[in-house]
Amino acid sequence: MRDIPFLLGLTLVSDASLNRRQLLAALASAAVLPLLPGCAAGRRVTSPSPSPSPSPADEAALAVLDNIGEAFLRLFPESATSLGIDIGARAGLRARLGDRSAAGTQRVAAQVRADLARANAIDTTPLSFATRTSVEVVRSAYATALEGFSIPYGDVAVGGYRNTPYVVIQNVGAYLDTPRFLDSDHPVGNASDAEAYLARLQLYVRQLDGELGRMQSARAMGLVPPAFLIDKAVGQLGLAARNAREGASLVESLERRTKNIAGSWAQRARAIATQEVAPALERQIAELQQERAVATMDAGVWARPRGDAYYRYALKASTTTAMSPDEIHEMGRRELDDLHARMDAILRPMGYTSGSVGDRMRALAKDPKYQFPEGDAGRAEIFAFIEAKLAWVRGQMPRMFNTLVHPNMEVKRLPPEEEPGAPAAYGGAGSIDGKIPGRFWLNLRATSLHSKYSLPDLAFHESIPGHIWQGEYTHGMPLIRQLLGFNAYSEGWGLYAEQLADEFGAYENDPAGRLGFLQSLAFRACRLVVDTGIHAKRWTREQGVQFFVDVNGSNPLEVASEVDRYCAWPGQACGYKVGHSEILRQRQRAMTALGSRYDIKAFNDTVVLGGNVPLDVLARNVDEYVRAALPRRS
Repeated sequence: MRDIPFLLGLTLVSDASLNRRQLLAALASAAVLPLLPGCAAGRRVTSPSPSPSPSPADEAALAVLDNIGEAFLRLFPESATSLGIDIGARAGLRARLGDRSAAGTQRVAAQVRADLARANAIDTTPLSFATRTSVEVVRSAYATALEGFSIPYGDVAVGGYRNTPYVVIQNVGAYLDTPRFLDSDHPVGNASDAEAYLARLQLYVRQLDGELGRMQSARAMGLVPPAFLIDKAVGQLGLAARNAREGASLVESLERRTKNIAGSWAQRARAIATQEVAPALERQIAELQQERAVATMDAGVWARPRGDAYYRYALKASTTTAMSPDEIHEMGRRELDDLHARMDAILRPMGYTSGSVGDRMRALAKDPKYQFPEGDAGRAEIFAFIEAKLAWVRGQMPRMFNTLVHPNMEVKRLPPEEEPGAPAAYGGAGSIDGKIPGRFWLNLRATSLHSKYSLPDLAFHESIPGHIWQGEYTHGMPLIRQLLGFNAYSEGWGLYAEQLADEFGAYENDPAGRLGFLQSLAFRACRLVVDTGIHAKRWTREQGVQFFVDVNGSNPLEVASEVDRYCAWPGQACGYKVGHSEILRQRQRAMTALGSRYDIKAFNDTVVLGGNVPLDVLARNVDEYVRAALPRRS
């Protein structure tokens, strides 16, 4: 998952955009080259073959999409930096940040409305399949976003995963996003970059106060987060404020990278951090404390204004389907029963025969041979363990795909101030030019969050062949497609990546590892039950946590933060298993239709080369694969 507010919009200048379009077409027909075990900085893909130039109709449609992407780059300049394209004519974006105020939100909504009208006006009849798909993707993302903007609160993710009714909470807000972005993505190679960092640090204050105004407006209309989320957020904001007051990470990040650049960079950053950022953070804390005075312990969005309507929208945005809360709830229970039956068949030969599957998985988790040591020694062991698994899976990629990418990536620990409200891990691809690597972010607040039987699966999900691997293919996509993402596709692919690792031998002699994989899938089935339980069936937070612990044998420390995340991001947790099940359904459909002509590598290429899409568009991409693979009738 990559976390940038509202929308990530992207395009390159016209000639570069054409090159990328040609690259995408070429990728689909490229010959296979061996995947080297190491990853050098920068991108390497299978050698592209010449491809035909786009038709005039395609060029006209893509020009409209280019313009739509440019409009959003102006609204969200962070995305240009994260992808390494804030250069040349876009160099000015490097000193800007997105506007998180009410007025900024209104500008985004107005732009989405105008650009949806432009996308709807495109005649798709004469377009190539690929270009028609790009138009359909933009239409879907923007139409869904407009539904979100019709509800007068929260953050709306246009082509992103993070829809939330709360402006600032334990896993939402500039206080989390911007410091991480400045340290990880904002480059500092010269005095101009350092000046841009300082300009963004100043704008960070404006972001915080823009959010404050929206928090106050939400409270005035009766929208207050659950009390237990507020308590967690106040603690995290307190840590961020203390950090800023002491001139710590915000200053250290710039100071560390300007050692050889003449100027009083650290002194100037410290003045902004201590005199402006810290007070702005403290103003947000004061507002949350006012909210806490009137907050309840009701976990679900049903208890908020227009909560049922909000949840219907959130489910639609997350799953890209029209499934109801009841349908998703029952799907989760069905799939959970099936997965637990498979786990039972593995647990019994291992000697775990009594109690529920959840009971037996809790017993497995207590076995010292699957645990990492506590403290820094355990953290170091976790990093070494992950690197070994990634070395293995890199070698399997030529068996899984015809078209290979070579991701530049790194495994990093989450900032400590983010860890209390964060999941166990998340990941996403890096910049187009390879200067910013893809990152597998790992939560290491306690090594007990991870076990030796569950960590391989987590690594495959977040990095290779999961999020970071899949994200590399977007760098060949045209324009705004590179950053329009859909939760069900992204997270469905992450789970499918876990399954590919299993199918290609990750757990051939490791029954505990296969249990970790199956427990991961069961965990996502539990999410369907718990998310709908909290937001539609009025479960308490405690009921949600206990369901995971009792039914799936999950780690209570991990699932407490997980359930809090569902409370803050209604519906988001449902995209994972819905997306995974749909990818598997499409795979079975292709296997049935093609028989001996079916090729797992060609199917996997179809899913990743088609880009991040709503699930109905994914079905059309698979239709095209099947059509092309069948013999032509004379």
